[in-house]
Amino acid sequence: MQIHWLDILPLMILNAGGLVVFCAGAFLPRRPPWLLFWLSVLATLGAGAAAVLVTPTSPDFLGLLDLSSYARFFTILILVITFLTLLFLHRYSLERGFANDELFALILYAAVGMVLVAAALDWLMFFLGLELLSLALYVLIAIRRAEAMGQEAAVKYFILGAVSSAFLTFGIALLYAATGTLTIKDSLAGLSMTASLPAFGLSLALILVGIGFKTSFVPFHLWTPDVYEGAPAPVTAFLSSGSKVALFAALTRFALNLAGPAWEMVWPVLWVLAAATMTVGNLTAVYQTRVKRLLAYSSVAQMGYLLMALVAVKEGSLPAIMFYLAIYAVMDLGAFGLIGSLSETLRDLDDLKDFQGIGYAHPWRSTAFVFCLLSLAGLPPAAGFLGKLIIFWAVIKADFIILAVIGIITVIISIYYYFKVMVSMYMWERLRGLQIFRPDPAVWLGGGIIFLLLFWLGVYPTPLLSVIGRIATLFMQ
Repeated sequence: MQIHWLDILPLMILNAGGLVVFCAGAFLPRRPPWLLFWLSVLATLGAGAAAVLVTPTSPDFLGLLDLSSYARFFTILILVITFLTLLFLHRYSLERGFANDELFALILYAAVGMVLVAAALDWLMFFLGLELLSLALYVLIAIRRAEAMGQEAAVKYFILGAVSSAFLTFGIALLYAATGTLTIKDSLAGLSMTASLPAFGLSLALILVGIGFKTSFVPFHLWTPDVYEGAPAPVTAFLSSGSKVALFAALTRFALNLAGPAWEMVWPVLWVLAAATMTVGNLTAVYQTRVKRLLAYSSVAQMGYLLMALVAVKEGSLPAIMFYLAIYAVMDLGAFGLIGSLSETLRDLDDLKDFQGIGYAHPWRSTAFVFCLLSLAGLPPAAGFLGKLIIFWAVIKADFIILAVIGIITVIISIYYYFKVMVSMYMWERLRGLQIFRPDPAVWLGGGIIFLLLFWLGVYPTPLLSVIGRIATLFMQ
């Protein structure tokens, strides 16, 4: 069998970039402070150019990785997330003294894990990608060695991540024992033909629990606020957007490969999880007085909206899921990234009192941050409005009316806590002076890109929706 290495050129560039960053850190002790950042940016942009310009010669790579337009869409989205994360990390890491080789190299290797998870056609490849992603994030969360909160967050994420990996591994092992194959499509098709056997139901349950921990589905979400609060804000942005996008792309693939009795067994569970995740995430966020914890529970609620659309994926909600994942990635990454840019040198702003009057002191960054909040709330003209509208329309068309009503009610509730942050920013006077560092061009570029993307997709989403529609049609065939 001939191997076409150019088919996986984006992954090769990211891996090479991570290796070059590690080598530069080891062998160039007197390097200029911008070198590692620019090496990482060039690797990310090079991988993105390869994903866009290089047309694969076959639909898959050795039966292990998907090379279709579906996988390429998520590869490009993950690389956009990585690029924006690097922009937000540049000044933030320099000011706090952890702009070292492990920071930038692990960002690149985490991106490799995300791409492998989103494109995996084999359970082993999926598991290896997930572990690569998780191991990189464990270190990134604890990258500020002197901060106890970050170390505690990393330990919590590590312990619960190990538990979720155990569930996932056991589920995959049961599935392999029952079907005799590690190919995702064939194993799930085999599951569909004999779904009455208890082993199949147990394997699906264990896999769903393992993924549920990573994606913060209720009741597997309890780690989320502690980890999001303890990690550096740009790392939280990367965790909350990139890993969720990759895992939901994989989960959607799994759902579409299920049919017959297996899907009939799974969708009621997804229905309950979606309702619980939307409700608990939004109601818990209402009582939060710390902005990072508030946004953590908001992220949980956003996963509930995507789960709601996943319930209707057999009835044509795939374009809605892909469109909302793209919007979610931009607005959640922007919210956490801009919190990092609006923070003090020694700590991230977190308490609502810290944000009092900050909209007048730092108007441009605050405007971009507020636009991300408006998008998360689902208010026009931000893109989150159209994203939620398309998701609810797809769910209602699939006749899941009760689930859609629950989702609409929770969206209305969410407006309160998003406005609570905005009121603190613009309706209160400053209580004290904050030593917020001035933004560098990278932060201006990152914030500007996010603002323009959310505005453009909220006003003129037709080009992206057309591309997604064609990709979804090809993927469903």
